[in-house]
Amino acid sequence: MKVWQEDQLQALSGIPHEQQYFETLVSLARELGFEFCAYGLRLPFPCSRPRIVMFNNYPAAWQARYRERDYLAVDPTVQHGLRSLLPVIWSDDLFTSAREFWDDACSFGLRFGWAQSSRDVNGVGGMLTLARSSEPLSTAELQHKGFQMAWLTQLAHLGMSQRLIPRLTPESQARLSNREVAVLRWTAEGKTSAEISIILKISERTVNFHISNAILKLRVANKTAAAVRAAALGMLA
Repeated sequence: MKVWQEDQLQALSGIPHEQQYFETLVSLARELGFEFCAYGLRLPFPCSRPRIVMFNNYPAAWQARYRERDYLAVDPTVQHGLRSLLPVIWSDDLFTSAREFWDDACSFGLRFGWAQSSRDVNGVGGMLTLARSSEPLSTAELQHKGFQMAWLTQLAHLGMSQRLIPRLTPESQARLSNREVAVLRWTAEGKTSAEISIILKISERTVNFHISNAILKLRVANKTAAAVRAAALGMLA
């Protein structure tokens, strides 16, 4: 591990709150030559509209505009992050499908940027964005700083998710028994309790007992939701 990696780990270790952690990320981003930093975390549920939590040091007026115009729904960097873990550089071509959004961002000084998403075994996604108002990102700069930027992406997701997930989704801390996992796996395959009882060689009553326990632990309404949530959290892998 290089000295700068050790320094960053030291700077971020022991920070208890996500806002303080993010502020340290902002400082590290500035050391890399970026005045703006943003981090977004996307939970794997609710399935119909996954919850997203965002942190950034963008101008307050731009943050308000972004919310008012629901730019999250059209932001090409977000769309890219949902499809790929590869970094993306802001460019006119990237924002072709969202010209109004791009023109608006530039008017607030957000002209040059880089973003990379990340995803963990629990199905939680994150994206780090580094931006500035002047000086395009050159090939030489990316060759020199690319690894440090990617490293910061991983530190951002690891640290922010560790601090946010237990509070936002306490069910992610649930510990399912081996039998509960087995029952939910078969439930996810569409098997009924009767069928699962035959497969696992236990009574149907015992199957339903395990399902009920899993429902309580995962804080959902029924066995289908329990199977979906457990799968989304990586508990059935």
